[in-house]
Amino acid sequence: MEIVVVGRHTDVSDRFRRHAEGKLTKVQQLAPRAQRVDVELTHERNPRQSDVSERIELTVRGKGPVVRAEASADDEYAAFELAATKLIERLRRARDRHKDHRKNGTTAPEDVVDVAVPEPEPAPAEPAPQPTVDGDAVETPWGDSPVVIREKLHRAEPMTLDDALYEMEMVGHDFYLFIDAETALPSVAYRRRGWSYGVIRLDAPVRSAAAV
Repeated sequence: MEIVVVGRHTDVSDRFRRHAEGKLTKVQQLAPRAQRVDVELTHERNPRQSDVSERIELTVRGKGPVVRAEASADDEYAAFELAATKLIERLRRARDRHKDHRKNGTTAPEDVVDVAVPEPEPAPAEPAPQPTVDGDAVETPWGDSPVVIREKLHRAEPMTLDDALYEMEMVGHDFYLFIDAETALPSVAYRRRGWSYGVIRLDAPVRSAAAV
């Protein structure tokens, strides 16, 4: 299993790389089909956010559902420990769910849809770059403001609402964009309060490639 450590707006020390690689060896035990773990360290330069200036995002990729976890703290090691704890817990839940599906004679979804939907931005002078590779991320400024929009591209396999809620829990987000397998409608599941969820659907069925 490959472990890739990258830094955004910061340099990653060899000591931190060794620490991350050592801590993530348990991933292989919980997710034998995992092929790679991406570790992304981001430094927040705003001094007003010094208590959460270091953010860690962990992403497990392989022949199975994509599992993510992230956390922030004033120190990269503390942020990593928080994110790793979340990741291990989600991997355990994914493993247990896979066992339950096998007992019931069904299979778990292989892919995850995780596409952030930004607010409309002013038309730039030049076309903004778009992600073209599955799992790739592109950051672009929002006009002349200091706001930066980060966009990711992921494969969209139709799934049931139950599977979408499960995948949303696995990536630790408050919303989840997916194609409903029963209606073929683009849909967003989102968290409300406690264990209450909501769903928004667009009245525009997704046509298959063969139908286009």
